[in-house]
Amino acid sequence: MTLRVAVFGAGGVGAYFGARLAEGGAELAVIARGAHLDAIRDGGLRIDSVLGDMRLAPAIATTDAAEVGPVDVVLLGVKTWQVPDVAQSLRPLLGPSTFVVPLQNGVETVDELTTALGERHVVGGLCSGFCFIVAPGHVRHIGGATFIKFGELDGQKTARVLALRDAFAAARVDAEVPDDIRVALWEKFLLVVPFGGIGAVSRAPIGVLRTPPTRELLERGMREIEAIARARGVALPDDAVARAFEMLDEANPSGTSSLQRDVAAGKPSELDAWTGAVVRLGARAGVPTPLHDVLYAVLLPQERRARGEIAFSPP
Repeated sequence: MTLRVAVFGAGGVGAYFGARLAEGGAELAVIARGAHLDAIRDGGLRIDSVLGDMRLAPAIATTDAAEVGPVDVVLLGVKTWQVPDVAQSLRPLLGPSTFVVPLQNGVETVDELTTALGERHVVGGLCSGFCFIVAPGHVRHIGGATFIKFGELDGQKTARVLALRDAFAAARVDAEVPDDIRVALWEKFLLVVPFGGIGAVSRAPIGVLRTPPTRELLERGMREIEAIARARGVALPDDAVARAFEMLDEANPSGTSSLQRDVAAGKPSELDAWTGAVVRLGARAGVPTPLHDVLYAVLLPQERRARGEIAFSPP
């Protein structure tokens, strides 16, 4: 039976992982908009990847999920701050056993989706890999640790998540169903949020950030998030910070986070869902977050300017 997959928000990671599934035999539908959608309709989806280039024509490319109808799996690739607004737009894609795999870097998205769609339609999900749009219809993947993880919120290894894991494996993608997806989400959050915030302030790539003195700042940021996770009862492994640095040290030195790229481009970013979430969750848990307090305060004026809330001319 052919797996039917819809990518809602075909940005860097959504397009990459959706295309890999299609390469492995899945039927792919893409929900996108603007020039990106026009280019996919006209010439297909192009992926330049260190793991092998792809060019394919999705079965459907549209702005309207109702044109696609129910699928087996939805890969949600929109920005974190867009999730509450688009959640209801996913409903035409949902059949009785359809599940949504959120690909956002955050720890609040799952709760937003379950509130909107119900728990049976949502699993926890995360991914890794330096992927970004370089032109309409054209995504580049420059490497780094490239994987996807997903799992039922109650930890059960159900047939549906195992089937998706097997589909990714058939497409030569590193895919895992962890025993506790919430632990995996916090491990990723611990890695990307300090990297994103410090990168946005310094405007430096990972090859620079992982060397002193910014390496010490990265560790301080990770320790703040680790303390919040433990205060909330998340069973992070004792070596969570060391494992995060292993991934950063293996990453392509030219890599940057999506947060950093959006801030640099003057676009709305995931600042509130990343750095802002650390500040909020730390306050609720009674955990001090001095580094993230500063990063959030320093970056907030640029975020508000990108959203049209304030106006000023950059120097």
